Amino acid sequence: MTRAGVLGLQGDFAEHLHTLRAMGVDAVDVRRPQQLDEVDALIIPGGESTTIGKLAAQYGIIPKLLARVEEGMPVWGTCAGAIFIAKDVPGHPHPIAGLMDMTVERNVFGRQVDSFEADLAIAGIGPEPFHAVFIRAPRIASVGPGVTVLAALADGTIVAARQGRLLATSFHPELTDDQRLHQLFLSLAKG
Repeated sequence: MTRAGVLGLQGDFAEHLHTLRAMGVDAVDVRRPQQLDEVDALIIPGGESTTIGKLAAQYGIIPKLLARVEEGMPVWGTCAGAIFIAKDVPGHPHPIAGLMDMTVERNVFGRQVDSFEADLAIAGIGPEPFHAVFIRAPRIASVGPGVTVLAALADGTIVAARQGRLLATSFHPELTDDQRLHQLFLSLAKG
């Protein structure tokens, strides 16, 4: 059985833990670097990217995360987590893990009051649209040659991408009852 971790430094980690546990997954709240050795996959949740980055650096999580990804551990960044795993975040001077070959721009869709929902066609989860919740969401401005775009808004804005065992979404799948993206992510740990 896959043991999935959720980085519990800040943000909506509890919602991811709830979703994983509802799926019957052994889910762990990860707050220290040594805990990364105890999980098969890691979700970095939405929240505040500056706080997540600063705390991850302060607690020594980034070097251990880089080592585990090098060993093949899947990582999924949702919203602020997508910012944290991006290689390039223009104008963001705070620590990031820099795992995925993409450029992510923070808060592109506006403030909290500009939050919205959209039905998306997402490659790899089936034909039914996924009802996505965007809250102060970033956008994936560009991706490198090894990155596959999984979903975009009607205007072409990239909101989900995958690079090997790395997954990024600009939205919050954990705020819906749809478990298909969590299932896709867990399949990366088994594959």
